Amino acid sequence: MRRSETFLVLRLLVDLAGCATRKPEGALLGPQAIIPSQPLEASQPFFSEEGLASWYGNTHQGRTTANGEHFDQSALTAAHPSLPFNTRVRVTDLKSGKSVMVRINDRGPFLKGRIIDLSAAAAETLGLAKNGVNKVQVDAFSADQTQRPVSGSN
Repeated sequence: MRRSETFLVLRLLVDLAGCATRKPEGALLGPQAIIPSQPLEASQPFFSEEGLASWYGNTHQGRTTANGEHFDQSALTAAHPSLPFNTRVRVTDLKSGKSVMVRINDRGPFLKGRIIDLSAAAAETLGLAKNGVNKVQVDAFSADQTQRPVSGSN
């Protein structure tokens, strides 16, 4: 099954779940939600991938991100090619073991082999700012997917 088909199936499940149950206060349920097709343990991510992370900062400061926000290099945000906007992910540097939680608000990276572009603040937290590119693991957990108001978001 292709990613687009998987996403549509997940979207249908989310829509059906919304009809059958009351949505918890502040939960991210709707077009931006990613709901696993089967129950997961709290410690098991519903999305996980390994690859290279890079970062972007000064030259992008204030520019409009893909979700309509203005990029803030001091915020803990990131660009990912396919995760829905406002998805919160844990990015772990596989060499140092350091982790940071970021919110997806942009699309990218657009270089082969890279899986996520971090804001300058997130890169600094990981110690990535010195090297520019490091191998990381990106994990998204259901418990972290709470919605908070964000200016200009979808």
